[in-house]
Amino acid sequence: MSEDIDWDPVRQLASRVEAGEPLVLTPAVRDLLLRTARQVAIPEPDAQAAVQNAATATALLREARGRIRDGSIRLNITEMRARDLARAGDKAGARKLLEDLLAVEAVPLYRELAEIALEDLDDAEG
Repeated sequence: MSEDIDWDPVRQLASRVEAGEPLVLTPAVRDLLLRTARQVAIPEPDAQAAVQNAATATALLREARGRIRDGSIRLNITEMRARDLARAGDKAGARKLLEDLLAVEAVPLYRELAEIALEDLDDAEG
C-alpha cells in the first residue's frame, strides 16, 4: 500500500464516542474519517456523504472501526490456522483458507497481507 496506515487515532476516537463523547466534526476529524474510509474500502461518495453530519459520521466511524477490528481478527485466525495446516503437511488446506479469506476481505491492507501469506506458502513448496 502506498499510504502509511495508523489506525490508532480512529480507534481512540471510536472509543471516546462509544464512551458517550459526542463526535465533533472538525476538519481534522473529517480528514481522519475520509482517510480511514479509503483505507478500509468504504466508497468515497459514501464517506463524503457521511461526514456531512455527526450522526452519519458516527455511523461511518463505527463501520470503519468494525472493518479494522473484524478484518484483523479474521486475518490473524486464518494465518494461524493456515500455518498450522502447512506445518502438518496440508498445504492445499492452508491455501484454501487463505483463498477463502481473500474472497471475503475488503480491507486492502489485510488483503495484501493475506496475499503475502499465500505467496510465502507457495515459496515454501518450491
